[in-house]
Amino acid sequence: MQPDCPTPPASPAQARVTALDVLRGFALCGILPANIQAIAGAGDVVSGRAWLDLFVHQRFFPIFSLLFGVGFSLFLKSAARHEPHPRVLLLRRLLALLAIGLAHFVLLWQGEILTFYALAGLIVLLPSTWPPRRAVAVLATTLVVTALLVGGFYTMVPALFLLGSALVRYGVVARIESSARVPAVLAVLAVLFAAGAAPALWIQTGGHDAHAVRFASVVGGLLLAGVYACLILLVLRTRLRRLLHRVFTPLGRLALTNYLTATLLVLAIAPVIGGRPQQWASATVIAIAAAILIVQWSFSASWLRRFHQGPIEWLWRWATWARRPPLSRASLPPR
Repeated sequence: MQPDCPTPPASPAQARVTALDVLRGFALCGILPANIQAIAGAGDVVSGRAWLDLFVHQRFFPIFSLLFGVGFSLFLKSAARHEPHPRVLLLRRLLALLAIGLAHFVLLWQGEILTFYALAGLIVLLPSTWPPRRAVAVLATTLVVTALLVGGFYTMVPALFLLGSALVRYGVVARIESSARVPAVLAVLAVLFAAGAAPALWIQTGGHDAHAVRFASVVGGLLLAGVYACLILLVLRTRLRRLLHRVFTPLGRLALTNYLTATLLVLAIAPVIGGRPQQWASATVIAIAAAILIVQWSFSASWLRRFHQGPIEWLWRWATWARRPPLSRASLPPR
């Protein structure tokens, strides 16, 4: 082994915050029904589906975006313990994600999000590793407010990236599963987010002008995402914790693999359903999503019995470290 070659940690799961896997799996379950008609309809925008528009569309990508920023900073902290130049690994990680996203975009679906995530990471997240955490938090807050005012998805994503990174750097993420104060804070936040989301949802359904509806959709999406995340984290402090882990952790651990394979499954199912995807009923969309998620959960749970990472996650890790990491659980040293 060359002494200057970065060596990946033996087990990337050792320092996992398991609540993040649950949140990631939960968000995946909401992103899929929001994307199904767009994937099947070659990217056409679909709207006007009543409760799907109110409670699903634009309600789960904020969780995913926040978790991307969290994962980015957690990876930086972990890589810094094994590699003298961890930002080089971050650069390779984002470039590898860009390659995956471009392949997904060119071959399967032009509405995919990984390419934008990678570009936003290169432009915003990677440079944010140099300034102090206070500057990152201020910039994140500024971008969130800007995104709310202009109603911009492409502003909200990097804002949430930075917010997730700031939460790690301030130690908030590390205390999610341990601090006794967390449940009370989460309960208060959930109530505040719900109170703020209520008028936004009313505007969406009240026949207001297009600008007001767009603004309300962005505000409502961000606040409802906060409600959902707080409630999931609160339930993880109850006796239902094991159930949530069983349902969402396999999906969350293989989030990248599941996100990509969902496109393949939707494209395979669409001809069987027939008709114009933009005209599918909400019940049809939910049924398709449920069928795909059941297949993906079964595969993910079975895969994780033998391997500690999903197949695409493993390739992504390989590209990041430029060395082949272990995949089989049997190849890992005892924890």
